[in-house]
Order: sequence, then C-alpha cells, then structure tokens
Amino acid sequence: MEDVLDLGEECRRGPATSGPKMGRRAQPESAQTENQFSGKNSSLTLTGEAPPPKPPRRQGGWADDSMKASNAVLEDEPPRLEGTQNTTGEELPTQSRPNLNDTDEVKPPGYPLIIGTWNVRSMSDGKLEVVKNEMERVGIDILGISELEWTGTGRLVSKNHMVYYAGNDKLKENGVAFIMKRSISKCLLKYNTVSDRLISIRLRGKPVNTTIIQVYAPTTNAKDEEIEEFYTMLQSEIDHTCKKDALIITGDWNAQVGSIEEGPVVGKFGLGDRNDAGDRLIEFCKTNDLFIANTFFQQHKRRLYTWTSPDGLHREQIDYFCGKTRWKCLLTSVKTKPGANCGTDHRLLVCKFKVNLKKIRASP
Repeated sequence: MEDVLDLGEECRRGPATSGPKMGRRAQPESAQTENQFSGKNSSLTLTGEAPPPKPPRRQGGWADDSMKASNAVLEDEPPRLEGTQNTTGEELPTQSRPNLNDTDEVKPPGYPLIIGTWNVRSMSDGKLEVVKNEMERVGIDILGISELEWTGTGRLVSKNHMVYYAGNDKLKENGVAFIMKRSISKCLLKYNTVSDRLISIRLRGKPVNTTIIQVYAPTTNAKDEEIEEFYTMLQSEIDHTCKKDALIITGDWNAQVGSIEEGPVVGKFGLGDRNDAGDRLIEFCKTNDLFIANTFFQQHKRRLYTWTSPDGLHREQIDYFCGKTRWKCLLTSVKTKPGANCGTDHRLLVCKFKVNLKKIRASP
C-alpha cells in the first residue's frame, strides 16, 4: 500500500526535468504508469473513488445511439403496417406505416390481389349490403357477380365500393357486375359492358396490366344458338384484349370439367364427372391458351364444389377461374369460402392473384 501511495505522490510532482527528452513511445516505465492513472479511460482516480458506470453497450453503439436508430426504417426492410407485432412483442410506432397516398400502389408490395366470383341469384339493395359485408369480412378487393338481374348498364357508388354492372335492356334476367373497393377503382383503366352475360375491366398494374372478364354462361338447357352466341361474344372480347395483359375469366360457366386431368388445361384436382358443357369449355380454353385454375390446387371437397342442388343431394363444380397459361404463376390459390352467405345456392369462390395495382395519375 505504501508503494502505491508513493507512486501517486511521484505522479503529482511530475516527471524529472533533467535528462534527455524522449518521445511518447520512449517514455520510461514510470511515465507509462502515470498515464494509466491519469488517463481518461482509467478505472481509478487519484482519490481512490470509482467513476460512475457507463451505460451498457449494445450492438452497433451505446444505448443512447441505439435508441435513436430503433426509430429509423432500414432501406432494405419492408414497411410494416400499424398494429403489427415485432419479435419483442411490442407494438410498432405509427410512423412505420406506409403512406399509400405518397405512392402509386394501392396495396403494400407483396400483398396479393384477392378476387372473387359469386352467383347471387338476383341482387336487391339489402342483399348488396350483405355482399359488401362479406367482401369486407373475407378481404376481397374485386368481386365478380353473376345473375345480377338488374336492367340497363352503368356504374354507381355504394359507400366504400364501386359497382359496374351490365344487365338486360328490358327484362330482369341474367346480368353481370363487378364490385370493387373505391381504392381499387383508382387503378381502373376502363370497363366494358358487352352484354347481360359479359362485362370486363382493365386495371393498371405491375409487372403487367390485368384484364378481368366476368361471365354468366347459359345453362345446359339453353338452345345451342344461345350457347354459340355467348362463346362468340366472349371470343371477340378476348381478341380485343391487349396481348400483354394478364387475363382472367371468371364466373358461372354452368359446366362440369370433371376430375380427369387433361394437358395444360385441366389439372388433377377437379370434381365430379365431365358433361358436354365441360367439353365445350375445355375446347375453348385450348383455343385461347387458358387453364382452369380451380383444378390445379388440391383442396378438401367442401372447398371445391360451388353449387348445391335445392334438395341438397347434388354438389357440383360449375364456377371457375380461367387464366392465361403465360401468367399461371401469378395465381397462387383458388378455393371456395363455405362460411359466406347471401341467400344463394352458389358458394363464394376466391383466388389470390400476385399483381400490384397502381393508381392512375390525373393529367395536369
């Protein structure tokens, strides 16, 4: 102990003035010992008291710096929505939510577009509200409607949704429509009311624009002329579609393609037996390089059938999503939603489509 006190006293007196000057590296052992006690990083002071502890060091800097960095959003980290949980279980701050008004995209990147089709067996004002509530519950962005049974053509605003419809000129029969969120309608390039069995929309998207055609095909009891007229109109609409667009044709086809796999058109996960209307649909798909998406996803049978007979004894698959084979990779799931109900004998059919829609900027 006395040696330590003597050494401290020598340090207070300072180094000897005699002798040759030496550089920092050539300092004597006594000077180096002096620096150990008088330097900023020393663990003891000359008075023998320990300095206050430093804040705990974390990866990437001290605690104060890391707290500042925690509020920053990394460039390579995708933005998160408000209310999502991070790995610590804490709720993320509001500022991490992406501001969709500052971008062209209407949904965060990587989120698939949810498209549905439903034969509603007529649509009243009350049923329209029920259908929109089901859309919100399931999370559907665009819903194609068959057997609307409205007259005339046009569009209307229904609170947070837009409705584009095409009905018969005089009679309340047939009819097709699209119901979409108003945010999605900002991506609409055009819509075309072909007839009371066909309506199409074109959306601006990335990597490609998307054309969706909603159909309501004649039943198997219809005349051959009526069936041929339907397919002729549909073929004309496809011919006028941009060849670069991702094309989806959905709706009530009133056809059964069955469970037998056939080339690139029909997969091995179909349902039931094939009928004549199914043969007609398959030939049409082969001509236009289309595939029937329902049959390419393995699902439980209750997720496959789309129609139930009034007596409940027969369940068939007659509603389909058909898409261009070139863009087959964009369709990631097709299945029914048994819990959805609007007083119809058809089930809601939904698909996930991996395309990012982009807003249409108004011309200055």
